Amino acid sequence: MSDDHLYRRGVGVMLINEAGQVWVGKRIDNTDEAWQMPQGGIDEGEEPLATAYRELEEETGIAAHLVEQVAAHPQRLRYDLPPELAGTLWKGKWKGQDQDWFLMR
Repeated sequence: MSDDHLYRRGVGVMLINEAGQVWVGKRIDNTDEAWQMPQGGIDEGEEPLATAYRELEEETGIAAHLVEQVAAHPQRLRYDLPPELAGTLWKGKWKGQDQDWFLMR
């Protein structure tokens, strides 16, 4: 029996520039020092790569036509939420995320 239904399907983007620097952004919806790379959930019927471009633009303002995909991780990466967030984030619907990750420049 699979536990896939317990994990939110999503994507993440590691965005680098020509100097090899990695983009990370400070979350504005959090009072803690919370930084992250662009990431988010896949909408129904949406492909992971399309989601990655959408999330990149939504979270950074960088349009899809300004970046190129360099690589994709060969497997999804899954993680569990920390116990203090598990019952509150996403209203407790998921215990973590199962993400496709893309490298873009």
